[in-house]
Amino acid sequence: MRAYPRSLARLIEELEKLPGVGPKTAQRLALHLLHASAEDAAALAEAIQDVKQSIRECPVCFNYTDADLCPVCSDPHRDEATLCVVGEARDLLAMERAGGLRGRYHVLGGLLSPMDGIGPESLRISELLARVREGKIREVVLATNPTVEGDATAMYLAAQLRPLGVRVTRIALGLPVGGDLDYADDVTIARALEGRTEM
Repeated sequence: MRAYPRSLARLIEELEKLPGVGPKTAQRLALHLLHASAEDAAALAEAIQDVKQSIRECPVCFNYTDADLCPVCSDPHRDEATLCVVGEARDLLAMERAGGLRGRYHVLGGLLSPMDGIGPESLRISELLARVREGKIREVVLATNPTVEGDATAMYLAAQLRPLGVRVTRIALGLPVGGDLDYADDVTIARALEGRTEM
């Protein structure tokens, strides 16, 4: 970075801290911002400051919100009997984009990962169990990622939820639409077989 002036090198270093941004991408972004208008740069800086000041967690589901409740929790047309559990708020957004669920959500704030020191007490599991104990929920859909941590979290939650008298389901895992069996790995094909449905 010695070839760049100090302020530009600092911007590149800060951009590299973002997830998924490597040195070359950080450099491209920094040079783009350098050539952007002063108004565009100011708008970006203002948007970042606004997010840091106004966004907080919904007190019910722990999604992001800038109001008392997030848009999902404040929607009276949602099915209160169905609760979808996700690891992170970005997973909730992915589920909403898919549009298949009209229920409510619960964001755990991560997944169980003993290797990283993340146990049940580190997640919002007690809040989940309290919501289920209120008695309005009939089905809990576990929508954790199909990873070792996601599977472990789903199994742990299922064991905690079953004694509470609710139906516990897990989203189906398997082949993507438009995918070829030829390119799928063995685990994906096996999970697709396990999750097969009646036609």
